[in-house]
This record gives sequence, structure tokens and C-alpha cells, in this order.
Amino acid sequence: MNETTQTQGTLRSEARIARGALHRLRQDLFVGAFAFRPMPPLEDAKVARWVPWLPRKMRGWARWLPHSAIGFFSACVFLGTFGMVYGGPLRGVITVGLCALIAATPMLTLFRPVGAYWLSLGAFVVTLIGASYFDTYGLDPWGAVFPTHLAVMTLVVLRTRPRLAVEMWVVTFGLGAVVSLFDGFESSNWPPVAVFSAVVLVSAAAVRAWREERRQVVETQTVTQEERSRRTLLEERATIARELHDVVAHHMSVIAIQAEAAPYRVENTPPELATSFATIRENAVAALTELRRILGVVRSEDPDAFVESDPEAPQPTLATLDALLTSVRGAGLTVEAVITGAARPLPQGVELSAYRIVQEALSNALRHSPGAEARVEISYVLGGIGLRIVNGVPSRLAKPSPGAGHGMLGMRERVQMLGGEMTADHTAEGGFEVAAFLPVTSTAAGEGTA
Repeated sequence: MNETTQTQGTLRSEARIARGALHRLRQDLFVGAFAFRPMPPLEDAKVARWVPWLPRKMRGWARWLPHSAIGFFSACVFLGTFGMVYGGPLRGVITVGLCALIAATPMLTLFRPVGAYWLSLGAFVVTLIGASYFDTYGLDPWGAVFPTHLAVMTLVVLRTRPRLAVEMWVVTFGLGAVVSLFDGFESSNWPPVAVFSAVVLVSAAAVRAWREERRQVVETQTVTQEERSRRTLLEERATIARELHDVVAHHMSVIAIQAEAAPYRVENTPPELATSFATIRENAVAALTELRRILGVVRSEDPDAFVESDPEAPQPTLATLDALLTSVRGAGLTVEAVITGAARPLPQGVELSAYRIVQEALSNALRHSPGAEARVEISYVLGGIGLRIVNGVPSRLAKPSPGAGHGMLGMRERVQMLGGEMTADHTAEGGFEVAAFLPVTSTAAGEGTA
């Protein structure tokens, strides 16, 4: 009983596999067989990679090289088959039309690939039957027609999907065997031709599968890179939001304290003025409460390498630059700091952004240029502050660093937020240089001094 049940289960599984194979065969070769599927021209990047010696003005025409090659092949097929036909006028007209059909099928693969396969298979079957009954037909099915049919099948596989290689091979040689059986046409060409065709089609399927896999990998890498850049940018903006809280909270606290103390500094304060100061203080306190609530949402572990572990610690400024340089030197980077101009207090946001830019640039030097020497230049000028961080050539190979380069997004985000300018590029000596200018308005400078 168990053996019978197992046998029935095996038969049902085999039947399901057979139905699935027939369904895929129907979907691939019958449904929408003559649908319009034009082959697009080559991309400009491929043209530049394949024919870099071609003048730029002619690269637009070079995008149609595959189409031109297939058209040239079709013309050669027509001339070759036309040279084989002979016979009476009527038969000559019929055979010329058949030659035109055979030659048109490779060109048709550019627009209707599966339909081109069926037309090519029909031409092959017609010439196979004609070879059995008409001695003067003139077209050899194996020497003239089948090579073109094999080329058509190869083009169809390269244009559609790999599994069509097996399906077209089975249909072609299955139908050819049936025709030969009914016509009594026996040929020793079948086995070697079948094996050779299988090798060609499997190779074409492998190339198609490799191209498809490569395209998917490129798309995945592109999406991953975009997502990583977007995530890095969002994390940097969250960090800026946290730091902005400290900057704004300081000023709002000053406003609240001044508004609370102002009525006591004036004798006989008018009730209207006291009410206005009370309203100012209430709004400042409400703003501080809202800032703290938002801070609780965006606050997370700080990813920066040299920041304090305490999330509530005061934000660093250029006054704490020596501590940063000491940490960097302890990590193995030889760094020199040069300050030009008269050092003066700057707005807290500018000080914080300048500190973070120097910090990130030194972190990149540690990561990408191990053993190199770095130099930090800070210039206090009338309209703002200039930063230049440059490192030399590394003395040893750098370890792979996933996500490298995303720190530049944060630096550019800070500079753009303050309306400044920034450049980052390799130096002529083989090192790397980051230069930024953060503008400071006279009003902001006065507030920073105050």
C-alpha cells in the first residue's frame, strides 16, 4: 500500500513538472510571439568603451553597430542563398521569395525575436521537405538554411531569456525528426548538428545569464550606494539637529532669564511692560520644552570618532581644538596646527561646524592615509574663518573602509547650511586637501563676541 501511494505521488509530481514545462513553453513561444520588442541602440558609455578611437561626432552612429551588423549578415544570407537557386521561372520566383524570407529572419530578430524564430523554423521545414521531393530546388537545408536558423535562435536567446535555448532546440529538432520520419528522409547530419546546436545555444544562454546577472548587480550596487548616501546624509542632519538644539537652547535660555529679570531692574514697572516680559519668558520656556522634546526623538549615539561619550556634554568649539589634536596624535597621525589672524570668538554654530570639519578631515586622513603627516591651517579673516586640512602621501596601504567618502556629505552639508564654500581633492604630491570658508556676518560676529 505504501509503495502504491509513493508511486502515485511520484507520478503526480512528474505530471505537475510536465504541465509547468508546457505552460512555460506556451508563454515563451506562443503567447505574444509576434509582439513588437525593438532592440534599443547601444549606450554612450559602451560605445566609448568599445571604440574609444572613434571621433566623438561619429559615436552617435556607432550606437547602431549591432543593428548594422545583423543587417549586413541578412544581406549576405540573401546573396548566398540566391546564388544556389535555379530552375524554371515559376520555381525561380518561389525560391527567390523563400531566399528573401530566410534572409529577413535575422533582421526580424531586432523587432520581433520570437516571431523571427517561427518564420525561420518554417523556412527550414519547407526546405527540408523540398529537399526530399524536388531535385532541382537548389537550396540545401543543412548547408544554407540551418546555419541561418541557428544564428536566429542564438540572437533570440541573447535578446530574450536563457531558457528559450532549450525550448527552441527541443521544438526545432523534434519537428525536424517528425518531418524526416513522415517523408522518409534519412540524414546522418542530425546527431552532429543537434550536438553542435546545443553547444552554441547553451553558450548563448550562459552569455545572456551573465549579462542579466551583471545588470542586476550594477542596479543593486547603485541602489545600495544611493541608500547609503541618503542614510548618511540623514544621520548627519540628525547630528546637526542635535547640535542646533544646544546652540538655540543657549540663546533661548538667555532670553528667558533676561525677560524674567527685566521687571526687577526698573522701578515702578508698568503692568503692560511686565505682562510683555512675562509673555516673552513663557514663549521662551515653551520653545525650550519643545526643543527638548524634539531632541529626545533625534538623540542617538554619536558616531563621531572624537566626540565626548556624554550626550548631554557641551558641544565642542575651536577652543578645544588642542584636545582633538592630542587624540589624533595618540591614534598615530602626525599633525601640525597653524593659526593665522587674530583669534576671536565666533557664533557657536560656526565654531561647531569648523570643529566638525577639522575633525572629519583628520579622521579621513587617519583612515585613508596611514603614516602620513597632516597640517591644519585656521585663518581668521574679516568676513569669516578659513579652514585648510591637508595630508601627505601614506607610508603604508590603507585598510578597506566600507562607506568611505560619506563624511564629505556631512562636511558639505554644514558648509552649505552656513552659506560657505568648500573644495576637497587630491593634491599634486599624492595627498588630499580639504579647504572651506565659513562666512560670518557682522551681526553674527557681534552676537558671538557678546
